[in-house]
Amino acid sequence: MAIWHSAVDIERVNAMQAGTINEVLGIRITDIGEDSVTGTMPVDGRTHQPMGILHGGASVVLAESLGSMAGNLCVDRSQCYCVGLDINANHLRSVRSGLVTGVARPIHLGRTTQVWDIRLSDEAGKPVCIARLTLAVISHNRPSA
Repeated sequence: MAIWHSAVDIERVNAMQAGTINEVLGIRITDIGEDSVTGTMPVDGRTHQPMGILHGGASVVLAESLGSMAGNLCVDRSQCYCVGLDINANHLRSVRSGLVTGVARPIHLGRTTQVWDIRLSDEAGKPVCIARLTLAVISHNRPSA
């Protein structure tokens, strides 16, 4: 049984990335499974650090983007939405070119928080980065602070 709140259309999810950092970095959703969201990001001049390898910050953008997209697919968007609360990442291997692929899977899907595990790998399937993302689930009816 899928964890998504309603039917999911990958093309619609990708179209929602227009005008965002995901579009700038070339992040694309490639698969939405029963309990996972998979996406890719090119390793090129947009995502390199000065030494010519994948910037750790770009890896974190991919991880947070995949986890946030997945989290928002799990909730009734007419009632609430999810935003990043905390992320941590371990960078395991450098990448100079090609595509990195990330897969986000839930660890905890709660009423007020979600926790996601995101694993990034290179084109050979070797691990590049492991991240854990905590999302806050925010009600549209939340009183102003």
